[in-house]
Amino acid sequence: MEGFDDADIAEAIARSLLETSSNPAKSRAPPEVIEIEDDDEEEEIQQPPNPAADHEDAQFEADLRRAMEESKAEAARSASTATHASASSTPAGSGVQESSPPPPTRPGGGFPFDRAQMERERLARQKRLRPDIAQDTPSAAAEADGEDDDDDDADDTRSAKRQRVSSSSVPARANIVSSSTRTSTPVAGMSKAASGSNTGEGLYFDGELRQTANKHVDPAKDTKPVFRLTDILSPRHEIAFAVVSAYVINLPWFYSFFNRETPVVVATQDPHGNETIKEVLPNWIKTTPFLRGGRGCQHMKVMLLFYRTGRLRVVVSTANLIEYDWRDIENSVWVQDVPLRPAPIAHDAKASDFPTAFTRVLRAVNVVPALLTLIRNGHENLPLRRIEDLRSRWDFSKVKVALVASLAGKHEGWPKVILTGHTGLMKALQDMNLRPPAGKELQLECQLAQGSSIGAYTTQWTNEFYCSTRGESAEQWLDESRKRREKLPYPPLKILFPTRQTVQQSELGEEGGGTMFCRREQWGAARFPRDRFYDSRSKRGRVLMHSKMIVGTFKDSAAASMRALDQFDTPSDGGDDDDEIVEVGAPSRGDAIGWAYVGSHNFTPSAWGTLSGSSFNPTLNITNFELGVLFPLRSEEELERVACWERPPRKYSGADVPWIQSESPFFA
Repeated sequence: MEGFDDADIAEAIARSLLETSSNPAKSRAPPEVIEIEDDDEEEEIQQPPNPAADHEDAQFEADLRRAMEESKAEAARSASTATHASASSTPAGSGVQESSPPPPTRPGGGFPFDRAQMERERLARQKRLRPDIAQDTPSAAAEADGEDDDDDDADDTRSAKRQRVSSSSVPARANIVSSSTRTSTPVAGMSKAASGSNTGEGLYFDGELRQTANKHVDPAKDTKPVFRLTDILSPRHEIAFAVVSAYVINLPWFYSFFNRETPVVVATQDPHGNETIKEVLPNWIKTTPFLRGGRGCQHMKVMLLFYRTGRLRVVVSTANLIEYDWRDIENSVWVQDVPLRPAPIAHDAKASDFPTAFTRVLRAVNVVPALLTLIRNGHENLPLRRIEDLRSRWDFSKVKVALVASLAGKHEGWPKVILTGHTGLMKALQDMNLRPPAGKELQLECQLAQGSSIGAYTTQWTNEFYCSTRGESAEQWLDESRKRREKLPYPPLKILFPTRQTVQQSELGEEGGGTMFCRREQWGAARFPRDRFYDSRSKRGRVLMHSKMIVGTFKDSAAASMRALDQFDTPSDGGDDDDEIVEVGAPSRGDAIGWAYVGSHNFTPSAWGTLSGSSFNPTLNITNFELGVLFPLRSEEELERVACWERPPRKYSGADVPWIQSESPFFA
């Protein structure tokens, strides 16, 4: 399902046109839109004729024209009402008649609004155009290939999430202020308890990690500073340009946070996985990247905000751009402000730093043609005219986190494999010297977003992922036989997912569990790692979490050294091994007790990728586009400050079962 509803787009366009018609000076010539052609015949998706889609396009155009006409009529009625009000002192016999009251309108909207009817129409369109979303079982081809079919669940997740938002009875305030009182002292999640150069004026030049404000938290436990969307998009009148990305976007709601003349690029996904460029609102361009076979999703949640002062704000979060994610469920957001350089620096093709990685991400999600479209439409003075300017014009020297991205597609050879997915995480850990020291064991806590699907876990994939999280190259791993890899036990990890009781006792109850997915047959599978599951409970009370975090800590273990030696050891040929020097682990940063990842990745093969091939020529296949940040943890206090769940997490007992939505009477 696409990130925008046709009815929502019609409403937003009608509202914008009404404002533009009242200010002709701001009108511009019809925009030029670049049409993207895919010349690669091998990757081109051939879509069969779809009469329902053709009918839907015609219906959308008719609805849009009707919305615009009703918007203009409503404006005329409003003006007429104002005229009658000013003439209220006219004698009764003057012949002036009171106009009938206008039909109910959406707050801030310009035409009659029936949200329930719009939702029914949207669901009907979805059923006609995407009948595959309603399927509960993986395709036969996917089962035959033995692939992790997380994408069916992802489609279900998006559908359920949007339905949950539209049916919410919670007031639609964008930024609910918690009843607790908090100090304004910034809390830096990257390095210190309070960053000295993060100003109290809402600027974060050292980086800041916070949870989002939430209506349902326990005020007594909600004591730390939080982010609201209005905090991040502030001051709105100073934003000169923005590039934003999310899996789900409520376009009219998010549109209201910007000035109408601000150009914005929205990176999302096409329902069929096609690469497209489209103007969805005046000055707003939607761009979508190619997805092989229409599988997977563009799941990144990121913002680049360019201010008129020259400052750049980088935002990496776990929240979609919908009210629900910023009001009813808990999310995590990392923000850092980046100053403009005194003078641009030359492009360095060999650079491998944070802005270089971000440039690679922008190119992958099809932002380049969107920039060209805006420039040709009259925005010649964009702060970012070429994505290479991101590094040459802005000074990222104070950014101490590493960018970790998953780029959907097939990546072959070590130079490409180490730039993305879990092998990209491995390379970042190596670059930051965050491998476990000798004699230490890496313990993982993987917080599954409580708005996501549990992955199709196998011992082979979890050990493959664990190898990368230790900062170890997969060369030895790939040289081992597949049969031997399949027999390895599960690595030391904790998978955090809420129990049925936790969901039932949350503030929103079972209704709030509409975006979490675990199947009974999946949970009951013979080799499923049930003994690795732990309950996920927020530190801020009985609220469910959409935060996606992985925490890796270095723990003392007498067996760690032997495991490092023996895991990939081959049978001895009888030779003397005393003279062979074997490195166990590697020096980590002396002050680091571990590391943390925060971003859009769920703990699934679709998000992090699967390795195949050989140690000489590896192949990494990734289904989704994902993005997050990695940073060291220097103390137990910082670990507790960063982790948003109760620690240590409680392991599932014999009576515990995960939340299984299909077994809830609420979703029957």
